[in-house]
Amino acid sequence: MKPALWLGAPAPGRLALPAAGPTASQLYAPRGVWLDAQRLIVADSGNHRVLIWHTGPTQDHQPADVVLGQPDFTTEGPKGLHLPTGVLVVDDQLLVCDAWHHRVLIWDRIPTSPNTPPAAVLGQPHQEATEPNRGGAISGCGFYWPYGIGWAKGWLWVADTGNRRVLGWQGIPSDGQAADIILGQPDATHGAENRGGPVAGDSFRWPHAVAATEELLFVADAGNHRVLGWLFPVSDRPADVVLGQPAFDTNHESPYAPPGPSTLRFPYGVTTWKNELSVADTANNRVVHWNTVPTTGAGHPANAVFGQETFASAGENRWQAVTADSLCWPYGVCRCGPRLAIADSGNNRVMIWQQEG
Repeated sequence: MKPALWLGAPAPGRLALPAAGPTASQLYAPRGVWLDAQRLIVADSGNHRVLIWHTGPTQDHQPADVVLGQPDFTTEGPKGLHLPTGVLVVDDQLLVCDAWHHRVLIWDRIPTSPNTPPAAVLGQPHQEATEPNRGGAISGCGFYWPYGIGWAKGWLWVADTGNRRVLGWQGIPSDGQAADIILGQPDATHGAENRGGPVAGDSFRWPHAVAATEELLFVADAGNHRVLGWLFPVSDRPADVVLGQPAFDTNHESPYAPPGPSTLRFPYGVTTWKNELSVADTANNRVVHWNTVPTTGAGHPANAVFGQETFASAGENRWQAVTADSLCWPYGVCRCGPRLAIADSGNNRVMIWQQEG
């Protein structure tokens, strides 16, 4: 893959970052991205808004068509949205993780006009409420800092990061509907890191993103520096495969040692296409890619790396310059056919890479 499209302000040169002030064509620390054959949707997290390109951008730095969470393209601040992160489209419905408002917002149709209000909210009793866990104790229908969201085989999955768990519903739930499956905790009332004990194949520290192939559900467990995968049907049991660690009971981080094809450091994003898997290896400033998804075991090496010259490199923008093929703290990834969208958060941009051939 090679970078094909740059969204966000251009870089002024060397390691100076692109401008981040809110406009229709500038981004500030985007953390979530959705790409399909028709459109691009970006959680412009630092500007507390969501931007929509309805026909799909075709030129570098192209302005967005629609803004959500702000009254216009130049207003900022946590108003309608407070650090939006994960974005998802299901049957033309738009779902957004409004992380610091501890909720998921749902639009019945992808909005075509600015600042269209959502039709429904998950995780809060009403759209004006913003307290963690619905203002009370941990339950099966509240959130504490929900970050990532995914859809697989008719199920909605939300990475409820602050409660160290992943919630699953069969279909799109109504607010107040308890999750059908809870991964990472013994029941709906617990939220301890790694279930209150050592790291294991059925625990999370900071689950951040969810994606699936036909065979497996994947969760980016950023705080444990790994990605876990469960073969369908999914239940609260130890994962079948772990990537980024040599075993299910390890969570090693090596901030001063060179990375490799089998290591991850704070992976915040995960995406799939057919039987391929890409992971935003955020603190290593790269995206790593598996040509064929492993289904069991641990420590499987990736086949390719984007954003670095080799698997042993991890520097922000390779410690050289902000270029089209460099990365700085990539948080979100979304694959659609031959294209891969990367929310290159540290560079205040989204890059769309294109598969050659």
